[in-house]
Amino acid sequence: MKQQNAIQVFEEKQVRTLWDAEQEKWYISIVDVIAALTDSPNPRKYWSVLKTRLKAEGSQLATNCSQLKMQSSDGKFYKTDVADTEQLFRLIQSVPSPKAEPFKLWLAQVANERLDEMQDPELSIDRALEQYLRLGYSENWINQRLKSIEVRKELTDEWKRRGVQEGQQFATLTDIITKAWSGRTTKEYKVLKGLKKENLRDNMTNTELILNMLAEASTKDISQSVNPETYEENQKVARQGGNVAKVALQELESKTGKKVVSPLNAKTALGIEGSKKAKEEKK
Repeated sequence: MKQQNAIQVFEEKQVRTLWDAEQEKWYISIVDVIAALTDSPNPRKYWSVLKTRLKAEGSQLATNCSQLKMQSSDGKFYKTDVADTEQLFRLIQSVPSPKAEPFKLWLAQVANERLDEMQDPELSIDRALEQYLRLGYSENWINQRLKSIEVRKELTDEWKRRGVQEGQQFATLTDIITKAWSGRTTKEYKVLKGLKKENLRDNMTNTELILNMLAEASTKDISQSVNPETYEENQKVARQGGNVAKVALQELESKTGKKVVSPLNAKTALGIEGSKKAKEEKK
């Protein structure tokens, strides 16, 4: 399941949301919605009582709600009751609150923004640019990162044309490419950089991003040339694409005497953590 976490704001209250690209749905934290609508001092207890009441009334709403891992205020990820927009609209009817109507309008706006991005990908890029700037990344790094998103999209489109399935097959091919050029699987690469749930590409240096782009672009170009027909043939192409970047990596390391793949992450390299700390100390 390809997912993208985001935090939306409703009347100064943070509402955690998660976009499921496969189902093309937003999932929204129910507890956060309860907190925004009711100002309850204990929104978890409020939801627990409401859930019991709904079940007693024979409503399937509480039963059908899913649980997904979302980041809590302590930085860790916990299973959280979530609802899609349709379920949430129904849930709001069960919460007596004068804020219900503006919340519906806010929810519609959130969904509309995503639909706009699907129709015009440039909007998504613009929002990504704004977010990276807010986080403190340099414009040079951001340009590389946005280019890497474009290259990745071209590769995944090529995989889809070849009948590769999103999810596990995409992940496996990505691992093959990464392993071929960097010597590590995606998981091993994240461990090296001390990452957990963070996005690996968001924590790559400029050079790592460029080599990763070269590997993915090469995989796409080779695929278009040899026309792989089976998943096994796509795996072979992925390895070949990764090896193109491996040659470049080895040549660079022989000239500089420095390792390209390292524990250094983008936040440390660009001084983002330090700038955040300085801002906090000023407050």
